[in-house]
Amino acid sequence: MKSKEPFAISGNIVDVINKRIYKGTIHVENGTIKTIKEEDVTEDQYLLPGLVDAHVHIESSMLIPSEFARLAVLHGTVATVSDPHEIANVLGKEGIEFMINNGNKVPFKFYFGASSCVPATPFETSGAVLSADDVDQLLQKNNVKYLAEMMNFPGVLSGDEEVTKKLEAARKYGKVIDGHAPGLKGEDVKKYAEAGISTDHESSTLEEANDKLKAGIKIQIREGSAAKNFEALAPLIQSHPDQIMFCSDDKHPDDLVQRHINDLVRRALKMGYDPLTVLRIATYNPIKHYGLEVGMVQEGDPADFIVTDDLNLMKIKQTYINGKKVAENGKTKICSVDEKPLNTFHARKLEKADLKVPAQSETILVQKAFDGELLTDKLKAKAKIENGQVISDTGRDVLKILVMNRYQPSKPAIGFVNGFGLQKGAIASTVAHDSHNIIAVGTNDDDLVKAVNMLVDKKGGVSLVNNDEKMIIPLPVAGLMSENDGFLVAERYEIIDKKTKELGTKLTSPYMTLSFMALLVIPSLKISDKGLFDGTRFEFVDMFQN
Repeated sequence: MKSKEPFAISGNIVDVINKRIYKGTIHVENGTIKTIKEEDVTEDQYLLPGLVDAHVHIESSMLIPSEFARLAVLHGTVATVSDPHEIANVLGKEGIEFMINNGNKVPFKFYFGASSCVPATPFETSGAVLSADDVDQLLQKNNVKYLAEMMNFPGVLSGDEEVTKKLEAARKYGKVIDGHAPGLKGEDVKKYAEAGISTDHESSTLEEANDKLKAGIKIQIREGSAAKNFEALAPLIQSHPDQIMFCSDDKHPDDLVQRHINDLVRRALKMGYDPLTVLRIATYNPIKHYGLEVGMVQEGDPADFIVTDDLNLMKIKQTYINGKKVAENGKTKICSVDEKPLNTFHARKLEKADLKVPAQSETILVQKAFDGELLTDKLKAKAKIENGQVISDTGRDVLKILVMNRYQPSKPAIGFVNGFGLQKGAIASTVAHDSHNIIAVGTNDDDLVKAVNMLVDKKGGVSLVNNDEKMIIPLPVAGLMSENDGFLVAERYEIIDKKTKELGTKLTSPYMTLSFMALLVIPSLKISDKGLFDGTRFEFVDMFQN
């Protein structure tokens, strides 16, 4: 989708390749920068390359790609490196094709990968399987740019046959291989890198990041709606500017309305880092690493650039993609597209009897959730027992949590979690990484049943119940996304998020944090539809402790 109308624009041109800023005029024809004339101009604005999110799951925005684009361009984002892992776990190759086709309907540069871990583990029920042959077929496509995050790092280290075949397919087609290895260090990370893994977005400490950098793995500094690692990893901007990128990984819609990669640029500049260095990290580094067809304000490049009055504030005046103005002064110029939802959902209604937990001991093993982290801990707690049943204990913040299979009628797996802080009500979601079964946490069984059954009725969404108060945002596309206007979805999400916090939680992003309680590939204690799971030892564990 190129603009055919020629035009010229002047200002302070930010050249991230040659690391300089100079006055001049950009001349655009047929969506391409025809010439750049260095000259003295009066316009006191900055013309710089469009920003790139180096690793994101579009699905986590609860928006289909076309709606994600409408919001992202407000903040100067022109391209994303997108892993369709979430929808792939629900719908397989059909889901990936949906994302690609929908993204192609708007003037935005989506670059999708072949999801490498579907299902992510054999310890949960997913809606699809992508075999090594399926991944090979996807990687043959020109519009599939890379092998998406290889979460099965134990499989890489042990030489698992299926994992090895997927890695070999990526190398065969010359495609980049993305990594995912939380906590991996020393000899293990060297072996992981030797398998061809080129990036990692899971580092939460400088020590971990530096170990991976020494092994030759580039670090994607992540700042999403729940997982926030920018503050910890910001020193890498100074020490390893050519080996890092910025990414969001998971971004909720209300957050995306407010900020994107431009916020990381703004924060880095506020810390005193060199503007050209920071902007190279947000543009040049991911473009070169992945071989993206994204312009960098050079003659002959696609006319992908943004305009701002102040580099330090990074408030975007205009965003151009292929010479087409897609955002101006906080207003998107990308139109919504009609899309027919697709889904897989066969869960049964939850019954109150399903939630009974007969006490087998006075002590239980509990998940501990942390604000802003995917990692959890495990702790032992005294069970609150009434009539022989273990129930939620709001006084000590030990709440009942459940995961229920959405792909076939089943009873839920039940555990207990600390860190949510709810004093009343329950919340539930069909966004539950990685297999996206139904997940819920609550203070009482009546509200848990209602919150889950609202999702079953709508075949996906996020819900809240507090006695007679009920709220839901339906997510009919794979139980993950809405096909509705992105700004409206963001507004509704902001309301339900606020209501959740009125129930007592102090979590910054309670629904995002809830979704990660089922993320088995991140240590240490998680829960799947099959039971409580130790993510360090990769085995199921008993809730009851003697």
